[in-house]
Amino acid sequence: MAVFTGAGVAIVTPFNANGEVDYEKFAELVEFQIAGGTDAIIVCGTTGESSTLTHEEHLDVIRYCIKQVNGRIPVVAGTGSNCTETAIYLSIEAEKAGADALLLVTPYYNKATQKGLYKHYKAVADSVKIPCILYNVPSRTGCNIAPETVVKLCKEVENIVGVKEASGNISQVVKLMSLAEGKVDLYSGNDDQIVPLLAMGGKGVISVLSNVAPKQTHDICAKFFAGDVAGSCAEQLRAIPLCNALFSEVNPIPVKKALNLMGKGAGSLRMPLTEMEDENAAKLEKAMKEYGIL
Repeated sequence: MAVFTGAGVAIVTPFNANGEVDYEKFAELVEFQIAGGTDAIIVCGTTGESSTLTHEEHLDVIRYCIKQVNGRIPVVAGTGSNCTETAIYLSIEAEKAGADALLLVTPYYNKATQKGLYKHYKAVADSVKIPCILYNVPSRTGCNIAPETVVKLCKEVENIVGVKEASGNISQVVKLMSLAEGKVDLYSGNDDQIVPLLAMGGKGVISVLSNVAPKQTHDICAKFFAGDVAGSCAEQLRAIPLCNALFSEVNPIPVKKALNLMGKGAGSLRMPLTEMEDENAAKLEKAMKEYGIL
């Protein structure tokens, strides 16, 4: 059975004026998501600025999220690293904390071979018992998981169950699902490609958009699964201008700006990320108003 079906939010990590994690605001964001019908929370992923959290902060945020959610929906902990031993350490600790599953980004910068990726993922998955979802986002990592490697991992490693596909390469995803034989739980990693990936047998999305529009993102998936493909597609297309605005600068710069415009108190970004350019912020605000969330 899939870790979750529907819309999982790749939740931001809010910071206070001192640059520390703002747990009070984080709790409010979690409750906003659950109230909006989000199907899972993915904590400490790219959108959660995991790359600039210390290991202690990283694990504290995971633990806090699990405690706040309190079993109401699944919590998927981002524990990937470009160091296999670090990924193993974070994964073991997240499992101890009660995470329902793990999201494991490809090792970045190292540019591992497909053999290296297989060995890396197998080592991490073998260190825990909970399900693991691979995360393919070559635009950020410089490393692509080939469809054959994804399928091999899902077939040969019991607790590797699926992949968050954010390559943007529809042809690659089609090839992946043609090889999968029902063994790969596919999640869209791009908010502008939810319906196309659902049409290929996807289980849902791990979403940036859901941070600001949890109900609408949930509905894109729910309508599709209920057989209302036309309604799902219409909701997807309606969201495209906002999706474009949310990625007009590198994620999570725009989505944090959007949450702050909504009064959600996401706070600042950690360097080297900087505040959104005024021109792009104006376009984002306009897109939010036209979408009806501001």
